[in-house]
Amino acid sequence: MFSVRQKREIADAVQKILRDTNHPELPEGEIQFLLSVRCSTKGWMWADIRNNGAVKSPDVNPWNEKQDAKK
Repeated sequence: MFSVRQKREIADAVQKILRDTNHPELPEGEIQFLLSVRCSTKGWMWADIRNNGAVKSPDVNPWNEKQDAKK
């Protein structure tokens, strides 16, 4: 559903939003999370986005990469 670049940008943005809460229970360094995005109109379209540190070698889906207009 998203290109690797888009997933990394989304993960960075989520990381910043979480860090900006200044919540005392958040760990030092990178926060681990899993964001699951589902398309409501097409059940087969989805994306799981994890914190960037959790994804050392991302799977590249050629279809998703083609949809990224910003490459």
